[in-house]
Amino acid sequence: MGWDGDDVAGKMEEAFERQQAAADARANRGTSSVEERARSAKFESLRLSRSRIMSQLANATNPAYRTMLERALKSINDQMAQ
Repeated sequence: MGWDGDDVAGKMEEAFERQQAAADARANRGTSSVEERARSAKFESLRLSRSRIMSQLANATNPAYRTMLERALKSINDQMAQ
């Protein structure tokens, strides 16, 4: 398997997001409301879905499947931005 810059960049971004989530969790420990915990859980779910889709996109060769994955990724990114 050769070196893939996009894969490395994606993994670095995921590591950064995990560090940010951990830092946010430490900062909000004991002070989060039910709504904040629900929002955090939804964000984590979106982050994991995004990671899975990026992995599938890196391996996809069928143009129609790639298009579907790209649309799903855009949708997840839009939801994460909210």
